[in-house]
Amino acid sequence: MPVASFDHVALPTNDPEALITFYGALGFRVPDLEAFRASGAPFFSIHFGTQKINIHAPALWRKGDFTLRGPTAKPGCGDLCFVWEGGNESLHATLEAAGAEIVAGPVELEGGAGRGTSTYTRDPDGNLLEFIVYE
Repeated sequence: MPVASFDHVALPTNDPEALITFYGALGFRVPDLEAFRASGAPFFSIHFGTQKINIHAPALWRKGDFTLRGPTAKPGCGDLCFVWEGGNESLHATLEAAGAEIVAGPVELEGGAGRGTSTYTRDPDGNLLEFIVYE
């Protein structure tokens, strides 16, 4: 199969600054943050490992002629699972420090790399975030 991995996903947001603060508290990077703030660009990206999430600000996703997105993509449409390396105790402490409410878990389940323990929360736009820990 020639498909090797995801390169990125894209999500719309109602509140870019709230997402920047939230994901920053979880350890994600926003390398183009200053350029985004200075230019008023309608998008920015959040990075982790070698992956990224492109974030579409309201000025972009609300434009009627912006069609390079899912036709029903609105804030809160995401359901993402991240691999957390550091154990459940570290994950829960980080979520608490970020003000992220745990909505489910920890629960054991089968992930992409085998058996793991998942904890679920939501970001400021309501996207469901799953963090899976593989022991």
